[in-house]
Amino acid sequence: MSDNIAVNLQNGVLSLRLDRPAKKNALNGAAYGALSDQLLRAGEDREVRAVLISAEGPDFCAGNDIMEFPAMAAHKGAPEDMPVFRFLKALTFFAKPLVAAVQGQAVGIGTTMLLHCDQVWLGPDARLSLPFVRLGLVPEAGSSLLLRQRIGHVRAFDWLTSGRVIDAETALGWGLANGICDGETLGDKAQAAADRLTQLSPQAVVHTKALMRNPDQVWQHILREGAIFRQQLASPEAQAAFAAFASRG
Repeated sequence: MSDNIAVNLQNGVLSLRLDRPAKKNALNGAAYGALSDQLLRAGEDREVRAVLISAEGPDFCAGNDIMEFPAMAAHKGAPEDMPVFRFLKALTFFAKPLVAAVQGQAVGIGTTMLLHCDQVWLGPDARLSLPFVRLGLVPEAGSSLLLRQRIGHVRAFDWLTSGRVIDAETALGWGLANGICDGETLGDKAQAAADRLTQLSPQAVVHTKALMRNPDQVWQHILREGAIFRQQLASPEAQAAFAAFASRG
């Protein structure tokens, strides 16, 4: 395990398991860095044919660790120097298949990272939410583009501005997932999906994914979102949200 990420490579599938269950697998700088490094290595490693992202505990990911937002707002360098943007860039340009297994809460980047995955399997208790606008922020990870492309403008706008929680059945109906599995079989189903991909021609799979995506467009959109996101971190709504969170701790 490295920086709250459990790593395992077996039969061509690299498993990246978020392992910070006490914090509902909220992602901090160290976790972003570890995920970025693993994806970059996997992209160059011919032994890796697919990556499976999953999580330990009852929740997939509670989003970005909110206590790290002030440092993000204060950052003066290039976005690519920030751990979260390193992760988003690695995710955006990852050429091989990405499979995700999601249970419980998937908040913020816990949901937006799924838009970069090629297969998504949900537990029946999966709850996806995008609270950005409610916190005085804007969407990230290219979600304002990718979500609109996936589910249409009016549905995406409603979800992004309401911040409401989407259950597994709704996510499946909207085309955000491949299927719903009970909690005991979720990991096995996602693993089997990743294993199946390793049995195909690796070049054919990579080319097929490349033909379906425009990572350069997505990355430019992520940078645009990120610039506004960092500005909004100083908004009264965002500051109030951070203060309320800190007071609970």
